Amino acid sequence: MSEPLQSADIHRIQRLIPHRYPFLLIDKVVDIDGTQSARGIKNVTMNEPHFQGHFPSKPIMPGVTIVEAMAQTAAVMVGAALGMEDRELLVYFMAIEKCKFRRMVVPGDVLEMKITTTRGKPGGKVWRFAGVAEVEGEMACEAEFTAMMDLPKE
Repeated sequence: MSEPLQSADIHRIQRLIPHRYPFLLIDKVVDIDGTQSARGIKNVTMNEPHFQGHFPSKPIMPGVTIVEAMAQTAAVMVGAALGMEDRELLVYFMAIEKCKFRRMVVPGDVLEMKITTTRGKPGGKVWRFAGVAEVEGEMACEAEFTAMMDLPKE
């Protein structure tokens, strides 16, 4: 029998990754299946700072923040699976590849990020992920990315 899926609300997310406003870009992570897959949720609201300048007359979530939200989802997935709460886990981008944007993300949207691990194992430093970000089932972005997990010493 498999383990039940985990989730992370905003409080658990903040115990797993160091990001804070204005750069904490996920609201919750659900369906965490160990280090294999997870689904991040971002409620896009008009009061986010990037909308003041991107673009004032037509607010659009910057593509780089969508990719960052996918990476934060991956970090929470790995951190939750490895029991990294309150352990000062840091994660650094090493590569972003095959990144494509398909739809604008605007205030009022709910961005859903589906992340799968393509390479990585507990105790390993370098992990590779594939991510798809959607709004109402329509693809907004897809990317593959590699990250280094700076795991704290025991």
